[in-house]
Amino acid sequence: MPLSRPLTAATGTALLGIALVACTDQALGTITARNAAAAYRQVISNPAVGGCHRFAQGATHVDNFTQNDIILYQGDSCAEPANGQSTYLATQSSDNVVAGAAPWRSFTIVGR
Repeated sequence: MPLSRPLTAATGTALLGIALVACTDQALGTITARNAAAAYRQVISNPAVGGCHRFAQGATHVDNFTQNDIILYQGDSCAEPANGQSTYLATQSSDNVVAGAAPWRSFTIVGR
């Protein structure tokens, strides 16, 4: 029994959608960073999963509107300097640097 043309098209579309989602190597969405003086604002769209991402300047506030969690670092190479501490930021959330702490300078994407 031959398959109907609409059923074949729907099946192909579903399989293609599954393949594209499984192969994505980007955190879909945006990460917005800014400093307390609001003189600096950086929007990063669809950053790659894997590797270290650097902010152009130190950020004191970060919004994570991607589909992945991120880890924020005070060091510029995704490593913490002595006495530094990383911050885990879940998807669809925001955070501010604790008063008196150094700004965030880099981040990594948590892969799924």
